[in-house]
Amino acid sequence: MPARVSSRGTRSSGAASKRGSSSNPDIPQESPDNELRKQVGAVFRDAQKTTATHRKLAVNLRKLHEACCYEPTVPNKQSSATDDFDESDFNTEFARCVLRVMPVKKSEGVGDRVIRFVGLFLRHANDKDIELLGEDDADASTMPETPSSRLTTEVMEAVLPLLASKDKFVRYRSTQLISHIINSLDAIDDDLFQKLRQGLLRRIRDKEAVVRSQAVLGLGRLAGNQIEAMANPDDSDDEAETGLLEKLLEVLQNDPSAEVRRSLLVNLPILPNTLPYLLERARDQDAATRRAVYSRLLPALGDFRHLSLSMREKLLRWGLRDRDENVRKAAGRLFRDRWIEDCAGVQQPEEGDAPPEPAAPTLDSLLELLERIDVVNSGVENGVALEAMKGFWEGRPDYRDAVQFDDKFWETLSAESVFVARSFNEFCQTEGKGKYASLVEEKLPEVTKIAYFLERYLNVLIEAIRRINSQQTAEDDEEEEEDTVEQEFIVEQILHIVLTLDYSDEVGRRKMFALLRQALSIPELPDEVTKLTIEVLRDICAPDAAGEKEFCSVVLEAVADVHDAIVDDGANGDGEESFHSARSEVSSRDTTPAGDSGGSNNKKDADDDEDDEKSREKAIKEIMINMKCLHIVQCMLASVEGTLQENDHLVSMLNNLVVPAVRSHEAPVRERGLVCLGLCALLDRSLAEENLTLFMHFFSKGHAALQITALQILTDILNVHGAQLLASNPTLLKVYIKALRSGSRNPEVQGAATVAVAKLLLGRVVTDLDTSAELLKTLVVAYFDPSTAGNQSVRQALNYFLPVFCYSRSENQDLMRAVALDALHALYNVREGIDDDDMDVEDEMASLNTIGACLVDWTDPRKCYLPGLAMDAVERKNVNGDVHLDFAADVLERLEGNASKEEKKVIAPLLGKLFVSPASDEGKLRGLYEVVNEAVEEGILGGDTLGKNALWKFHVALGKIVNALDERERVNEERLEALAERRSRSGSVATSMTGTRSVAGSSVVGGRRRESSGTGASRRESGGTSVSGSVGDTSGLTVTDDGDAEGDTTVGPSSRRRSGGNGEGNTVLEDVEEEDDDDDDGDTVVVRKGGDGDGDDLVDELLSDDDDE
Repeated sequence: MPARVSSRGTRSSGAASKRGSSSNPDIPQESPDNELRKQVGAVFRDAQKTTATHRKLAVNLRKLHEACCYEPTVPNKQSSATDDFDESDFNTEFARCVLRVMPVKKSEGVGDRVIRFVGLFLRHANDKDIELLGEDDADASTMPETPSSRLTTEVMEAVLPLLASKDKFVRYRSTQLISHIINSLDAIDDDLFQKLRQGLLRRIRDKEAVVRSQAVLGLGRLAGNQIEAMANPDDSDDEAETGLLEKLLEVLQNDPSAEVRRSLLVNLPILPNTLPYLLERARDQDAATRRAVYSRLLPALGDFRHLSLSMREKLLRWGLRDRDENVRKAAGRLFRDRWIEDCAGVQQPEEGDAPPEPAAPTLDSLLELLERIDVVNSGVENGVALEAMKGFWEGRPDYRDAVQFDDKFWETLSAESVFVARSFNEFCQTEGKGKYASLVEEKLPEVTKIAYFLERYLNVLIEAIRRINSQQTAEDDEEEEEDTVEQEFIVEQILHIVLTLDYSDEVGRRKMFALLRQALSIPELPDEVTKLTIEVLRDICAPDAAGEKEFCSVVLEAVADVHDAIVDDGANGDGEESFHSARSEVSSRDTTPAGDSGGSNNKKDADDDEDDEKSREKAIKEIMINMKCLHIVQCMLASVEGTLQENDHLVSMLNNLVVPAVRSHEAPVRERGLVCLGLCALLDRSLAEENLTLFMHFFSKGHAALQITALQILTDILNVHGAQLLASNPTLLKVYIKALRSGSRNPEVQGAATVAVAKLLLGRVVTDLDTSAELLKTLVVAYFDPSTAGNQSVRQALNYFLPVFCYSRSENQDLMRAVALDALHALYNVREGIDDDDMDVEDEMASLNTIGACLVDWTDPRKCYLPGLAMDAVERKNVNGDVHLDFAADVLERLEGNASKEEKKVIAPLLGKLFVSPASDEGKLRGLYEVVNEAVEEGILGGDTLGKNALWKFHVALGKIVNALDERERVNEERLEALAERRSRSGSVATSMTGTRSVAGSSVVGGRRRESSGTGASRRESGGTSVSGSVGDTSGLTVTDDGDAEGDTTVGPSSRRRSGGNGEGNTVLEDVEEEDDDDDDGDTVVVRKGGDGDGDDLVDELLSDDDDE
């Protein structure tokens, strides 16, 4: 074995035994080296280097095996070195090499290669032994005993005790070896099978995930015998197999390791009782496991048509809408590559065979695929079929080019074929940035022809609806209803195509406009078709104000036509044409005595059952017609963007239709009228202000669905018209607070209110601090309150909203900081009020420490979005941390207050989690440090060790920053003092030198001081010194020293030379200049030319002082 493996222990058997646990087997005694050991060891040595030579090495090792186990058939004159060894010697040497692999770490690739080689060799040896036995023995029902089977048994018996080793690497390698051998061989001895089964079953509870993963690999193969047990129940142990499957299915559902669940997913046998458990892994929390369902399990399942219709739709929806992109891609490939091939009749290859060529694209295959996913139900709004077909058209260009939409196609539309056309049109219109737009012009007919087909299928739909209304028997009703649903789906898909057409062709536009105007007047038109018809009409009309008025007038004319149906049917009645005829006798008859006078009841005899039935039918029809009118108006208002008062048609509609509907005694009419009134309020601010009280009244008195509608209307009004309405109506805030606290009484209302308040806060619609704080505090409490544990709509909305709200703006973090402790106090009271007998507190509610950690994390300034700064930037360590300083001040204030001892134990540890930034406001840092010093000195936390440690940690972190600030301030003061002292000293020197008028017969040239504004400059060079500047009237004066010993001086610009003679007493006092040099940190340089005596000594002294600095 190589040095890497052998270095893990000594070569002696005693040392090797110490490496394992007490349950390790006796490793074979190390006998002296022999020729067989050298040859077997050489094979294993080469096998661990690379897998490329494994087959060749297996053949060579098999020759050694045969030489030791079988007598040679042909006598060999030359004796081989292995002739002296028998089968037991070979088995001993083989097991010896295998045992040396057991301690190898998982990260070492040599261990994996050796184990793969062992499995390959045992399989190869077993096949050779079967060949040597002959066909008669090979076909025996019992497993024959061969040298390879005995070798397998001996190796397994040696490795089995290692499954219980204390060393996790030994357990991993032994489990890996056993599982690999089980998956490599076709048959195993029965006794050995039971031992392996028991040993591996114990490892599925191992604390190491890698060991559990290898154990389930082997058990998955053993569980595959369940198929044979079902075929031969007399020869199998049903209880044992069933128990094994149940345990593996439990592991599949509950094991915390994704690797273990994924191993089981791809290794468990696909049986009717295991398939549901396997398919539910499509909702696994691990993305790789979910992907394995679509990329490995479902392709291995075979024809997808064996799955139920609901399961196909679920798998497709889960996969295409998964949050992980790789899972979505795998689901899309499954749909467009495998499922379409199943519909085309392509036989899938066996394992190991090459994939077959894809079938030629045919429309029939595509239609069957859509039929198999129930396109009538999955192709509607928010259905998954449209997403599936989008990926299909993108990934199958052969179908994209081959599909044709000729006249025959349009004349014989079905639900599947029309959806093909709709999905193809939508893909070409929206994908590829216009890349496929030419395909629409090439394959789809013009507007006029589509209008003709739309008219044809609209007539078929209306006729089918009217036939249903006239049917008498339930059987005929059911058959006609199925046909009607399909016809309605066809019309809807054509209208979706019509929405994307180009109406530059005036003839086609007029044809389509007239057709849709006429269709809208039909009372029997379904609601979804009505909605799409109105959207197409708005698209056909011009986008300006004039086009909007035309659109409103056309729709309201259709409303009048629909409403006239009541008058036409009631011509023999009271003839009332107003909207108030919507009052239904259905409810009034139950509460009004027969003798009372009221409407048409005065004309009816109470004992006349036939007239009573007709009256009920008429009243119900009136309600349905008025509901239809309001639905048309609702769809119209959803497409209007102008102002209400500027559109006379809308004002008339409001007064004559919507307001009477809101006042109606019939609940369905009143509720739909409320929705229309809310849409009108979005178009007019004054109307919204007038009706706020009405909407709040509906919330207070209505049922759950009506409360949700009222909340949505109020939220839309605030979003459109601003939060000033909230400030002017304090009662409105109470509505939201009440809805958020509705809890278990109305979980749907609480969910709607949570979404509404989240929109108002995130969109910064509510700007008042007190109002925002109250709403945010209520949301935080609702997020952690155990009463919302079962309300997933609330939990999921807040799980997204709270982090996004806090991390989006620093102002939002400060708002969260302001309500954090109040929310924590409220949750503390909630936790204290929970009765332990009613629920388990720990399971139903997060701990207060966890809640506090969340509040600190949401207010962490390092996680807040900052423009131009990446989230992982190093600069985020030095962001402004005032929000956590304020948080700390709030915590200290609460600790010094009258909070209970237990609550202080919850609050105090928050100090240790706060981030103290050196970039925070200096005043806040120093002020808070004083407060913390006082808190530490006073010992406000008493005996709370955890709280005192947190306080001390915060005190130390804050003290380091404050000390750094003090040190920086001290350094700055010293620099200022030193600079002031230098300036004072140089100023006194310059003054004394300027005052000297004559020294030894010399004359003064001048003296000056250069200020920071730069009136002069001096430069010292190697060849001499020149001083330039201006003093008084001598601007431009230049004094140059050429460095000669004679001290010659040149004065410019007059080029006059003043000679000092031989230097005997003739000197010139040049300019004395103070230079503030940035590079020298403000050092003062005084230049003195010529002369001697005290002046030179003074200059030298000043220069030496600067050097010392």
